Amino acid sequence: MSTLYYTKDHEYISVDGDIGTIGITDHAQQALGDVVFIELPKAGTKLARGKEAAVVESVKAASDVYAAASGEVLEVNKALEAAPGTVNEDAQGRGWFFRLKLSNKAELGDLMDAAAYEAFLKTLD
Repeated sequence: MSTLYYTKDHEYISVDGDIGTIGITDHAQQALGDVVFIELPKAGTKLARGKEAAVVESVKAASDVYAAASGEVLEVNKALEAAPGTVNEDAQGRGWFFRLKLSNKAELGDLMDAAAYEAFLKTLD
C-alpha cells in the first residue's frame, strides 16, 4: 500500500516500499492553468531532495518541479509528452511525472501528510 506525502512547493510523492512516484498536486495544476509542456528528467538521473527535477509549462507560466525525496529516476511518464493536459485532468493519478528509487527514506519525515497539506493550503488564502 502506498503512502502519500506533500511538499510546500506543491509536489506529492506516493511511496510504495522504496519506490516514490512524484508529480504536482491538484492545487498546483489549478494554479498553473492549462498545462502545455512538461520536461521530465531522464531515467538513471540521480536527484537530490529539494533540487530541480522537472519543468511544467502552462498557458500562464513555467514552473520548476522539485524532487520531494532523493533517489535515482527509474521511469518517467512518457504519456505526458504527447498529452501534457493529463496533469490537469488527473494530477495525482495518470498525471504523475516520474518514479524514483528512494536513497534515503528518512527524508520523508520532513514532508506533510494529507491533513497537514490541507491545513497548509488554508494558510495561503
